[in-house]
Amino acid sequence: MSSITSGERLILASEHKEKANIESVDATSFHWNDEFDQWRARLQGKWNAAYECIDRHVDEGRGDRVAMIYVNDDIHEEITYRQLKNETDRFAVVIKAKGIKRGERVFTLLPKTPNAYITVLAIIKAGAVAGPLFEAFQEDAIFERMYNCDAKMIITDAQLKSRVPSNKLPALEHVLIDGEGADKEAGEYHLQEELESVSKESAAQVTEWVDENEGMIIHYTSGSTGQPKGVLHSHRAIVQQKKTGEWVLDLKENDVYWCTSHPGWVTGSSYGIFAPFLNGATSLINTGRFDANEWYSYIERFNVTVWYSAPTAFRMLKAAGGQELIERYNLSSLRHVLSVGEPLNPEIVKWGYEQLNVRIHDTWWMTETGAQLIVNLPNQTIKAGSMGRPLPGITVAILDESGNQLPRGLVGQLAVRKGWPSMMREIWKNEEKYRSYFPYDGEWYVSGDLAYQDEEGFVFFQSRNDDMINSSGERIGPFEVESALITHDAVIEAAVVGKADELRGEIVKGFVVLHPDYEESPALLEEIRLHVRGKLAAHAAPREIEVLKELPKTRISGKIMRRLLKEQA
Repeated sequence: MSSITSGERLILASEHKEKANIESVDATSFHWNDEFDQWRARLQGKWNAAYECIDRHVDEGRGDRVAMIYVNDDIHEEITYRQLKNETDRFAVVIKAKGIKRGERVFTLLPKTPNAYITVLAIIKAGAVAGPLFEAFQEDAIFERMYNCDAKMIITDAQLKSRVPSNKLPALEHVLIDGEGADKEAGEYHLQEELESVSKESAAQVTEWVDENEGMIIHYTSGSTGQPKGVLHSHRAIVQQKKTGEWVLDLKENDVYWCTSHPGWVTGSSYGIFAPFLNGATSLINTGRFDANEWYSYIERFNVTVWYSAPTAFRMLKAAGGQELIERYNLSSLRHVLSVGEPLNPEIVKWGYEQLNVRIHDTWWMTETGAQLIVNLPNQTIKAGSMGRPLPGITVAILDESGNQLPRGLVGQLAVRKGWPSMMREIWKNEEKYRSYFPYDGEWYVSGDLAYQDEEGFVFFQSRNDDMINSSGERIGPFEVESALITHDAVIEAAVVGKADELRGEIVKGFVVLHPDYEESPALLEEIRLHVRGKLAAHAAPREIEVLKELPKTRISGKIMRRLLKEQA
């Protein structure tokens, strides 16, 4: 590989082991409307994302290709596209047989196993809207999402079902248990028994054809104020997910692709389910906690060629050991590595280049955008610290507070001209929130990020325009954590900010005012931290809690001044 450019920025020229997919097209003349016209001409109004992900490959003679490789300790299972089609067909029949109608919401709460993927695709195949939940979510987080969405069904397992507050969810009609442990007296269904009763005739005609604008999947994203917001995406999003899988992930049909995100997060659905399956690749799915040796062994054992993970994961790998650890494994299969979730540190780009022998390509997008928008393409130069340049067909701008475009080099609001295929269809039951993303005559989607763009078009993130916390690639809303903190008897008031952390980007730090009946102690603070973890999830629990006599607030409105707390942190 060529030497690293010295100077103000780390610049890596394009070097890849195979010709990139995007090199075979004229990306400069690309328009999303032209891409849509091709899809519409082929589908003739019969859209279904699950069919495009799975059945189409079987119909076109690729059914024996491996769709998923599942690994968990000594378990190693391979599932072909034909098997995936048969499984999703049967699951979809069961969903429809319970009376779930087109457009109704069906949630999943499962660990990262093949069924976490199969159920999402089956829900979509049945014409319903999939609501995948992260397996670490606790009762409050699950309730908020399912209640807001009027969920009619949930598919979970015996271990996780205790977190589902069925008695508080008036719209919930069916609980399907994957594996053993269904309480039939409580109205639960044993999923495997239901699947065994499905006939071949009913499975053959199960796909529900829908309009391109009908709902497909809903993910909830936290804001700095208010409850989590339901971001609904429609079937048309697959147009961009397939194209970015082809151009940005550079997926080819013989690739073994590994996205480390759970389907309960938007990365785990857009780029853990849709993009790889739409492009006919083989996806590696792993269960278990992070372990550097295990992760490197996966790359060697399964000849992973394309790898999509988060800066935190790369920082943890870097911290786990240097070249000596890496040299224990044969990582030569890696052709293309990408990062998502938070800005990618330049030192991690350098580490990947020098020790993994690959460029790590940063990508920028959001739950609301549904797919990648600003990227480092495989055939283009990388400037470390930049999230890249706009994808072909995407227009970005840096705006001032009045919506005027700023010159190159000035920091302002990062905005994207609306009209890309994977743009959210709505914020569930919150039209006002949806409109707030388009404050300037509806032309620009304003992301909430502050950034600048250099003369060559590279975009550099500066900060959030609100108080969002970005920890290990997960966006955490302070309000949700604060709401959980004050449910502890010892806490009167609470405020939460992000504190810079070398490994995770940011950690959640809480500031609390204690009730007079309680005295500060390490044991009490740990009890409060675990209380939040039990209500929300491990990633949302404060890693640090500081006790204050009072929280800083504005004199007029009484709003908590998180800026001062962030400076203090």
